Amino acid sequence: MIEYLSVIVGFLVLALLLGLGRILLGPSSADRMLASQLFSTAGVSILILLAIIQNQSALINVALVLALLAPLTLITFIRLRKKSL
Repeated sequence: MIEYLSVIVGFLVLALLLGLGRILLGPSSADRMLASQLFSTAGVSILILLAIIQNQSALINVALVLALLAPLTLITFIRLRKKSL
């Protein structure tokens, strides 16, 4: 079971690396924003899986805080985008 979860964590890290490429090379700021949302979603998933693998409940709390803070970046992006238009 732990090996299976470790493989999933590896795929999520690969998704993060692809998202990093989108942030660096993205043609528009909206693409970059969506990639940063991918970072938060994959980050929460990785933290929850690591909490299960390592049997550390504190990582679940960190994942929940990250999940609560992630939408704030999107809201801030939208507000800044409205001001620039």
